[in-house]
Amino acid sequence: MKTLAEFVKAERKKSKLSQAEFAERAGVALTVVRKIEQSKGNLNLEKANQVLKMFGHELAPVSIKELAKKNGLNNETSRDIL
Repeated sequence: MKTLAEFVKAERKKSKLSQAEFAERAGVALTVVRKIEQSKGNLNLEKANQVLKMFGHELAPVSIKELAKKNGLNNETSRDIL
C-alpha cells in the first residue's frame, strides 16, 4: 500500500502535471501539494481530500489489524506500523 505522499505524487505524474498545474486544477495552494508530496505534518484533511478527489479517492480510516492481515504481517510486525 502506498503512502499518501507516494500516491499523490505518482498519480500527479501520471497526469503529466507539474505541482503548480495540479494545485491550480485541484483548487488548492501549491504549498498544499508540496506538503502532501513531502509527507509534511499538520495537513488540513479537507484540503487533502480536495487533492484526492482529483483521482476519485478520499481519506478513510483503515484498521491496522486488517491492513497487517492483508499484507501477511503478524501482530508483532503490525505494532511497528504505528
